[in-house]
Amino acid sequence: MAAAPVRQRLGPGGTRAQLPPCYYEGYLEKRGPKEKAPRRLWTCLCGNALYFFNNSKDAHYVEKLDLSGFLSLKDDCSRDRNLEAARLILRMKDGETRITAPNLESRELWKGFLYSVIDLNVPSSLTLLPGQLQMLKEVVDKERSRRRSRTPTRAPPSPLSVPLVGEIPPCFRPVSRTEAEVLLERHPDCGNMLLRPGRDGSSLAVTTRQDLNGSVFRHYRVTQRDQGGYVIDVENPIPCATLHDVINALVEKTAGTLQPFLLEEPYEENITYVSANDENGERILHTAPTSPLPKAPALPPKQVGADRWPSSPLTRSPAPDRRLLTSSVPASPTNPMRRLILSPSPLAQSLNEELKVKLEKRRASQE
Repeated sequence: MAAAPVRQRLGPGGTRAQLPPCYYEGYLEKRGPKEKAPRRLWTCLCGNALYFFNNSKDAHYVEKLDLSGFLSLKDDCSRDRNLEAARLILRMKDGETRITAPNLESRELWKGFLYSVIDLNVPSSLTLLPGQLQMLKEVVDKERSRRRSRTPTRAPPSPLSVPLVGEIPPCFRPVSRTEAEVLLERHPDCGNMLLRPGRDGSSLAVTTRQDLNGSVFRHYRVTQRDQGGYVIDVENPIPCATLHDVINALVEKTAGTLQPFLLEEPYEENITYVSANDENGERILHTAPTSPLPKAPALPPKQVGADRWPSSPLTRSPAPDRRLLTSSVPASPTNPMRRLILSPSPLAQSLNEELKVKLEKRRASQE
């Protein structure tokens, strides 16, 4: 029987009626950390836990797997006697659980529902249809509402309830002690030390993780001093001026073994949007085209001073004919062009004067 999303089934006076809302259910083969052979059980994803029943009609579950200790989920590519079966490895804080789905499509859909409930976000790395992605979005919204309704008066602790000195380090995470341990163990390559709110809401804490035949967690209390700054509450208290100094002090004290936890949040690689089908009204998730938008045609460059400068390249004009130049100028003595053309240069004028004097002397000598 293929898995399918269903409404909550209520047994008459049974345990099933007391469970959180069921988001997804179907037959799976499960083998826990201490089990030698897998068992085929009817599996229900109710709230943030997997409930296992002997069959789909049972009202009492035989086993529960709380997903709050989730670490990772990956495909198991080992072969099964059933060639169509697809396996999963669900890694939790208390060990690994191996799950076998009927086929690849069922495995992909189970992964989508599990990630949606655990991360409260629709996964973008799975191969799912638009309708299936819409179902996951509805599950995320329902689970968020369910968790808010369970703790209406409980506010998460925040270091901002007290005035802080300086900037908050990038390794700060608004998580609880248990969530900090899960975060550090799930992402060991991103660092092994993070800053988080304390349980009382008026202090901070540093959670660290190291590997010694398994995960070893340590928690250090950080309080704010009345005179300013902070102090790491250990046997020999370590005063620090800012929260950055708190992190730097732990790095220096451990010779660089402890490193701040810096997790890069995933971002979408494509732009998506939801639109309704005009024919049946079904809402579908679309991916926007990735090709660049067409560029507007470029305007021709503006010709500056077109009335002053010629558009064609400059060429040397032929030498004007002196006869045409002189004949085209009117004979008016007041014409400026005539004065420009016929007025002698100073050198020519001096030569004319000298020649005139010599001619006069010659005439005088001949007389």
